[in-house]
Amino acid sequence: MKQTFKFLAIAIIAGVVSIGGYKMFEEKPTEFTAETLEENPTFIPASFPNFSTINTGIDFTEAAEKTVHAVVHVKNKTISSKPSNIFDYMNGGEPRFMLGTGSGVIISPDGYIVTNNHVIENANELTVTLNNNKTYEAELIGTDPKTDIALIRIKASDIEFPYVPFADSNAVKIGEWVLAVGNPFNLTSTVTAGIVSAKARDLAGDRDTQSFIQTDAAVNRGNSGGALVNTNGELIGINTAITSETGSYVGYSFAVPSNNARKVIEDIMEFGDVQQGILGISALNNADAIARGANIAQGVHVANVEKGSGADKGGIKSGDIIQNIDGIKIGKFSDLVGYLGSKRPNDVVDVQILRDGNQKNIPVTLIKLETLEIPDIGIEVKNVSKSILEQRGIEYGVEISRAMTEATKRYKIEGDIIISIDDIPIKNIDDAKRVMSTRRYEDNLKITFFNKKGETHSYIFR
Repeated sequence: MKQTFKFLAIAIIAGVVSIGGYKMFEEKPTEFTAETLEENPTFIPASFPNFSTINTGIDFTEAAEKTVHAVVHVKNKTISSKPSNIFDYMNGGEPRFMLGTGSGVIISPDGYIVTNNHVIENANELTVTLNNNKTYEAELIGTDPKTDIALIRIKASDIEFPYVPFADSNAVKIGEWVLAVGNPFNLTSTVTAGIVSAKARDLAGDRDTQSFIQTDAAVNRGNSGGALVNTNGELIGINTAITSETGSYVGYSFAVPSNNARKVIEDIMEFGDVQQGILGISALNNADAIARGANIAQGVHVANVEKGSGADKGGIKSGDIIQNIDGIKIGKFSDLVGYLGSKRPNDVVDVQILRDGNQKNIPVTLIKLETLEIPDIGIEVKNVSKSILEQRGIEYGVEISRAMTEATKRYKIEGDIIISIDDIPIKNIDDAKRVMSTRRYEDNLKITFFNKKGETHSYIFR
């Protein structure tokens, strides 16, 4: 009997050892899917080495620490009376509160914050929450929808706010490491890293009026208005847009360069609006330049020069190719727009042109771009030079420089000339301003255009 128990014990021990050995050498590690994590929510995180230092030789922690306390969570409360369903439409609907969120960057110890215009647009109430969870009411100082930049401010008598200093965005290099700091999906104080993928990126073809820094740092909804900083923790851009079919990050994002954002907010603080300096030229788009046998890689090809402008007085001519301004290479139209976006009227810039195979440097005094927004129909207009009017074969009018709404963008009317409003001749933006300010809002609005094909047509807005 004792012998029987002895053999049974040996057998049990051998079985345990053999099962344990099989498990030790044969079992594959568990693959943690979303389902297994949900079923097993308690787990111990692994400890990883500092890959930022190993892979790049750069430590991002200092830049993140400098930035994260100065990037804020902006909340925009609006009151909407627009119908959201068929019942609201039939019954008129009750006003309802809507809450939008985004990010902002404190740029001074006294609480000035730069953000995106679309983050604070139509706000009835603005609040700002800091990284320490303290919340402040914010005051809107000014906006510039064209660059999508806005300036707001918070106040506290007993403290100085942490802030991010500006860097020179013209000095940013492709391939340079950057951090994006913001509040995506209401997740506060989120930091992502990437590199500068491109500069002077235009998102609507070679006639766009914007010029962005493109990065592959992950940016999502809620990051708008947040900081793009270099490895020193200095501001090189304001995160503004992504291009995505899903509405979420797909590999690249876009930021307004810090030089342009800084110039816009300084204009708002000093003048109340943006002072835009221009050369006084119109440029060939790439398709037209290629059709004329031009090499578009050489720079921006001048189509026309406005009479009396700085370009005209300096000696720039139709057919010249702009290759460089103040030492900044100009390879395409967005390069030109991006650099001039940091300048003001009466600034003098050194323009390097190529003419008949020879390079020439011409100092040019920038002139002010005069524009007028007509929000009733969602457009912006500007004065037209005599040379452009002569080319189009008309005596007067104002040019539609920008479609401001999705509805007007569909009509492709940018570049068309408005020759009358409510059958009153419009010779300049002062005429347009006077007519729009004296008419009754509830009356129908008749706009007569001269389009790019040379046709005259009218629209009636109700």
